[in-house]
Amino acid sequence: MKDKYKNSIEYELIEGCKRGENEYQEMLYKHFYGYAFSISRLNTYSREEAVDIMNDSFLKVFSTIHRFNLNQSFKAWIRTIIINTAIDNYRKNKKHYYLLDVVEVDPPEVKESIISQLNAEDILNLLDRLPKIHRLVFNLYEIQGFSHKEIAEKLNIKISSSRTFLTRAKNKLRILLNESFKN
Repeated sequence: MKDKYKNSIEYELIEGCKRGENEYQEMLYKHFYGYAFSISRLNTYSREEAVDIMNDSFLKVFSTIHRFNLNQSFKAWIRTIIINTAIDNYRKNKKHYYLLDVVEVDPPEVKESIISQLNAEDILNLLDRLPKIHRLVFNLYEIQGFSHKEIAEKLNIKISSSRTFLTRAKNKLRILLNESFKN
């Protein structure tokens, strides 16, 4: 697998960062900025918080890059660091999150025409309106592909809680979609 990096810009950037060369760290940061920001933003409420998590993640990348194995995907490695940094941020600040949740017995149906009108900004705005734990579980399960068991382990919650938070997130998103896009 090392061959996939031999003639690529990523290989040069990784090797330069392993040598501790600042210009390579800057180039790697710029090369992966959009990707890293998109992962960070999915797991936060604001652009500012996303930038903080992304920057903290890159600091971790640079301090541990010597352990990176060229047999794995660098993008996947960065993604894991960013997600874990967002989870650490949640754990550190969870006492500040107020969780009030009303459970709908029958969540409303969402018209397909509403969903087809959504763009990325609309989706982020809807996700921003979810309670932090609901958003985090939704992102980890639906977008990042983690299992409920993995989410429970990462967030130190029960597997059933992960399932409940996901269900509540989906129900809340249905309600928010119908409220936001009445037509």
